[in-house]
Amino acid sequence: MKRIAAAAILTLVATVPARAESLADTMVAAYRHSALLDQNRAVLRAADEDVADAVSALRPVVQWVAEYGALRTEGITTTHQTSLDLNFSMTLYDFGRSQLAIDAAKEQVLATRQALVSVEQQVLFDAASAYFGVREALQQVALQQNSVEVLTRERQAAQDRFDVGEITVTDVALADAQLAATRATLASAQGDLEIAREAYMLVTGAMPQNLSAPPALPNLPADLNQARGIAQRTHPSILQAQRTAAAAELGVAAAAAERNPELTGTANVGVTRAPASTLTPGRQVSSNSSGFGLTLSQTIYSGGALSAAHRKAMAQRDEARAALLNGARQISQTVGEAWANIDVARAQIGAIEQQIRAAQQAYDGVREEALLGARTTLDVLDAEQSLLEARADRISAESNLQLAHYQLMGAMGLLTVENLKLGVPTYDPSQYYNAVRDAPFTSKQGERLDRVLRAIGRD
Repeated sequence: MKRIAAAAILTLVATVPARAESLADTMVAAYRHSALLDQNRAVLRAADEDVADAVSALRPVVQWVAEYGALRTEGITTTHQTSLDLNFSMTLYDFGRSQLAIDAAKEQVLATRQALVSVEQQVLFDAASAYFGVREALQQVALQQNSVEVLTRERQAAQDRFDVGEITVTDVALADAQLAATRATLASAQGDLEIAREAYMLVTGAMPQNLSAPPALPNLPADLNQARGIAQRTHPSILQAQRTAAAAELGVAAAAAERNPELTGTANVGVTRAPASTLTPGRQVSSNSSGFGLTLSQTIYSGGALSAAHRKAMAQRDEARAALLNGARQISQTVGEAWANIDVARAQIGAIEQQIRAAQQAYDGVREEALLGARTTLDVLDAEQSLLEARADRISAESNLQLAHYQLMGAMGLLTVENLKLGVPTYDPSQYYNAVRDAPFTSKQGERLDRVLRAIGRD
């Protein structure tokens, strides 16, 4: 009985169809699999550490220094001297220079976060492209296989008509040539399918198994101007350029602040062991020392270095402003192109539908006329080829329409896991930043940082 029950369970499992992979599944797999996202997350963590580095400039520096020396005087035994010092130094006030560096580092962190969003959009678009690419390739293969079957029957019909003397050997040769050409096209389509599968594998980490039908097309803004307005507000490249420009503004202020004075404090404690005198080298004495001091300094002349640095910072600010303007224009252009691609694909599909209906009617008519002797085999083959090409064009146009919608979403800055509601846990960039922004060493903050590193697999 147990064997029968087990066999029944295996049979039931075998008959259950494999779960279909949706477009959302493909995007989730790409998001989880992407090494490019991992790379740019590491870039962001490095930018987070720049904030910690800037914060550390306002904290004390503690150093220990151990020294040993030996002196040999002619006729006298070698004398030895050792010392151990503990030194403290700290910038007490630099007239806002360090704070400007901290603020600029924070702006760069925010810019790098937006760069990460841009990478996320590219990963998800690549996933959509791979998904639609596989589906289109599958449909093209199925279409060409069906055409091979139809032409095989046409070729046999031509042979039968030749055998009874209705047509010549030329007609049979034409059917053979068309069948061979279609088989070559089928082989090409099968090759394209394998290439599409490899692209899918690259994006998701697994070969496509059973792709489901694509979901309904995403909703579009009311018009092109509204789409452009959304893009100007939400596209990560524009937001990144804005943050970069803000950091450049702070860079100008920081370069100007380099001319300000700087107040530093120092303190040290130490112990020294040395001979009591050169005449009694064997006798060692210890001496303790301690002290502190304040230093106020300001650069009066640097050979033009400070002025050059200030001018360079202003040039970099102008560069960042121009990059922001240029980036906004490019995004506007990308939105317009994506919008046009949607319109073009829709128009193509409408025209191709009419072409298919006409080609189907022509093909049916030519076949009937050929049976009556009013049309040649070549006419039938040409009509069949026109119908096949129209159906292939419709497959490509439908795939282009679907992909153009996601291209537009990416151009508007909306092609993200959060906006698409893919239901997968997303990377939280603030978690690592919050753990390192105060430059922890071994405190509770450092313990929290260790937990963050373990959570993202970077321990």
